[in-house]
Amino acid sequence: MIDACDTCGVTTLLLARHGLTDLTGPVLAGRTPGVRLSEAGRAQAAALAVRIAGVRLDAIVSSPLERCTETAEAVAEGRELGVEIDERFIECGYGGWTGRPLKELAREPLWQVVQAHPSAAAFPDGESLSGMQHRAVSAVREWNQRLGEKAVYLVCSHGDVIKSIVADALGLHLDHFQRITADPAALTVIRYAPLRPFVLRLNDMGELRLPEDSEEKDGGENITGSDAAVGGGSGTT
Repeated sequence: MIDACDTCGVTTLLLARHGLTDLTGPVLAGRTPGVRLSEAGRAQAAALAVRIAGVRLDAIVSSPLERCTETAEAVAEGRELGVEIDERFIECGYGGWTGRPLKELAREPLWQVVQAHPSAAAFPDGESLSGMQHRAVSAVREWNQRLGEKAVYLVCSHGDVIKSIVADALGLHLDHFQRITADPAALTVIRYAPLRPFVLRLNDMGELRLPEDSEEKDGGENITGSDAAVGGGSGTT
């Protein structure tokens, strides 16, 4: 049985990257319209839905791009929830890089900036990575406020968008966000408390069980809310 937190005064965000497409990997799809899940991607989306089937969700939010809406719809199937579209979770605007092979892009001078100093990277006729992070993090904060305490919601988005949200939650400068991985159909779970966010899962492909705010199995007490467990605690699963 997968248990969601029903007692804590925090908001829990499940970040899911979309499943595989035929372009995932060799080509930077970006905001190219009509890029849908491949057969493998549809299987990943279905498996994602099973992995979180026991988690109560108060909202399912998605980037407007098809590969995300299809993934989110797989999660929504069988739930009394529709998929809400939020443009702020759309893929980064890669501008002139969109649709080009990654091997070709790796020869561009901007590639090294994206790798080493992403906070300074702005794509030709496109968006900056710092601008992408700003609108994505702002969207998360707005959804947290809108849904309120005890809410659990899922956002289906894109690799760089997810990585930028995680970097913010970890207090990392954007220049370090390339240290984070967001694989297709992987889950990252962030619990937003008044003092700080807690990253509970990162790039997770297993069954999800959200921690309960209750007594530990050995009779001790878990520190909940905004407090971190000194010494590491007894675990969250």
